[in-house]
Amino acid sequence: MPWAELLAAALRMGIAPAAFWKLSLKEWNMIVASERLTAQALSGAELAVLCRRFPDTLANGGDNR
Repeated sequence: MPWAELLAAALRMGIAPAAFWKLSLKEWNMIVASERLTAQALSGAELAVLCRRFPDTLANGGDNR
């Protein structure tokens, strides 16, 4: 198990290390699933900014759209 990554994710969610280590795997999976469900989608404006910043282009310079 990638414990360091899991603990880092828990810290980002505001779960203290002591509380993290007391969680069962079932509890952790429920927390992670709820985080995925509550994640907000990008707005149209945010997507447009990302598209301008990271345009889809082919290695030879052609447009990939």
